[in-house]
Amino acid sequence: MLSAKLRAALDNLLPDAGEDEAYLGTPTLRDAAVLIAFTDRPDPGVILTQRPQWLRSHAGQVAFPGGKIDPDDRDAIDAALREAEEEIGLSPRDVMVAGVTEPYRSGSGYIITPVLGVIPPDLPLDPNPDEVEDWFEVPLDILFDPANYQRQQAHWQGQDRHYYDMDWQGRRIWGVTAGIIINLARRMPTDWHR
Repeated sequence: MLSAKLRAALDNLLPDAGEDEAYLGTPTLRDAAVLIAFTDRPDPGVILTQRPQWLRSHAGQVAFPGGKIDPDDRDAIDAALREAEEEIGLSPRDVMVAGVTEPYRSGSGYIITPVLGVIPPDLPLDPNPDEVEDWFEVPLDILFDPANYQRQQAHWQGQDRHYYDMDWQGRRIWGVTAGIIINLARRMPTDWHR
């Protein structure tokens, strides 16, 4: 079962310091959580969302379902499941949570806890148009292969920034989302899902 394999992989993560945007020195970080939803199929995938173009912040970007941890949330897991239900109609009952991994500090002021879970394949997800333009599934073997990403550098808001970037079927996976993926991919045991 994929959820058991995922739990075992989380228990046996390889040592790696990981990278995030802490080097930007953002003084105040708010707690947030994202759901990395693996589809339980012979060749698993991961669910990602595309944000609407009209949003004020992060317009059009690819992201995991997730957001701020609210005062009513018990923890990061609760927040990630709530946000996934709000954003794409993924019922918490359909998520078998395997665990969490190290938080990612973003330059936009969040400390993001990735929550890993397994969902049945081909669920009829229903994106909330106020938050999500579309959702899609990327094969795990493509998404979690660091060789598929290029390390980029840009000067933005007076600072040099480093980020990872990948194009998959016309969708750009980059920034925080790519950083979370790369950090986890480097630590997961080889072929953990086989």
